[in-house]
Amino acid sequence: MRLTDLAASLPASVPFTGPETLERRAGRPFAARLGANESGFGPSPRAIAAMEDAARDAWMYGDPEYHDLRHALAIHHGVPFDSIVAGEGIDGLLGYLVRLLVAPGDPVVTSAGAYPTFGYHVTGFGGVLHPVSYRGDHEDPDALLAKARETGARLIYLANPDNPMGSHHDAATVTAMIEALPEDAVLCLDEAYADLAPADALPRLDPSDPRVIRMRTFSKAHGLAGLRVGYAIGHPDLIAAFDRVRNHFGLNRMGQAAALASLADEDWMTHVRERVAESRQTIAAIARDAGLRPLPSATNFVAVDCGRDGAHARRVLEGLAQEGVFVRMPGVAPLDRCIRISCGPVSDMEILRGALPKAIAFAGT
Repeated sequence: MRLTDLAASLPASVPFTGPETLERRAGRPFAARLGANESGFGPSPRAIAAMEDAARDAWMYGDPEYHDLRHALAIHHGVPFDSIVAGEGIDGLLGYLVRLLVAPGDPVVTSAGAYPTFGYHVTGFGGVLHPVSYRGDHEDPDALLAKARETGARLIYLANPDNPMGSHHDAATVTAMIEALPEDAVLCLDEAYADLAPADALPRLDPSDPRVIRMRTFSKAHGLAGLRVGYAIGHPDLIAAFDRVRNHFGLNRMGQAAALASLADEDWMTHVRERVAESRQTIAAIARDAGLRPLPSATNFVAVDCGRDGAHARRVLEGLAQEGVFVRMPGVAPLDRCIRISCGPVSDMEILRGALPKAIAFAGT
């Protein structure tokens, strides 16, 4: 077997270690799965019914153009049909975007500690990452722009709201960043948590602007992470280019049907938003009771400052795992002073309440 020089130069790794892998190592399942920012509140009942119906037709391939889903999304967002592409979650769409815009050796700008799958795709296609530091607990639009001008990068990545810190910039700040983009640069605006974000975090959708592409998902508020359904909103020329590289059968019939049904169930979305807000408050209270500092969150998770450095936070995380609670943490200092706890149902919150003081004791002082 002979790999390409690029493939041979890459580490054999994945951006995240799955909870299933950790369960196999430990020889037991987690009691509370609060690390992957999934929705423990589950999918819409309409989506479940749609999946059950679609299962009967699983012998057929799904529509490779995702026509009905894209049409529904266009109506939902008030944008043209040809401004939307769907794909295998934001992760899959990020890979296609990088493949379209980044040639080997091209500079790409992101934030150190931001969503690692974007960087995984950039290096996988031979691009060169130029990360900038967060400013406080926020990604830094000014630093991203300055680094893009310095390097000549044509692709810039910003998540808003942010993962892993849960922070957000208001729409005016993001709009000003778009207006200040270097010529020929494209901003990939990852809005995975848009359905849970405050209204002032989201700039007006304008798919006529070729400078920005917006990524959205059904994995968070819609509770369909296991089906891998995402979509992007952008200029029709860039959206059309995805047909050059995408997997045209990447979304299966069940995923398309479930996403359609979930999109139509506004009552369930309201229910989930209310449960997430309650859970954020509960996580914050549990953290404060344990002597830790929860950070403000515009997402379905809360970053909790453990008060010291990454080594200490990692020990807290290990202590939680020993107590049967799966959480994750940022990978870059100084963000890694925190652990990141996903929202979940009351039963999971009670498990967390009992486990966190024991994890802190395990980590030591």
